Amino acid sequence: MNPELQGRVFPPAEPYLVGREKVREFARAVFATNPVNLDVEAAQAAGYADVVAPPTFAVVVQEHTLAQLLAEPDAGIDFSRVVHGDQRFTSTRPIVAGDLLTATLTVASVKTLGPHSMVTAESAITDAAGEHVVTAISTLVVRGDE
Repeated sequence: MNPELQGRVFPPAEPYLVGREKVREFARAVFATNPVNLDVEAAQAAGYADVVAPPTFAVVVQEHTLAQLLAEPDAGIDFSRVVHGDQRFTSTRPIVAGDLLTATLTVASVKTLGPHSMVTAESAITDAAGEHVVTAISTLVVRGDE
């Protein structure tokens, strides 16, 4: 794992258009039962333009930025040795179907723990107006040779 990755900011990933059916599929997959996650009328009655994604939906958008990190030739990350260590979200507002979201990844930290490495990546996700929606923070553990 290359420690010089710390502080690197990757170019923004391609914008992601949040689809209504994707939100519903994700909601069902995570057993979200709030009507605003599945029913447009319930979401609109609650003041939203369309169905509301469960908070963890941000990982779908973040995945595109993590792919950039994992594909980086000088990162030194062997994906076959990666274990997901931690996931957190800091939201400004919920993600709603129809949002056009852009994510930018920053490598927040790189640490070595014995033969293993840990990389924490923060993906700042903004809407079409450039307003912050959510930051998805992942820590990946790269297992070293024992």
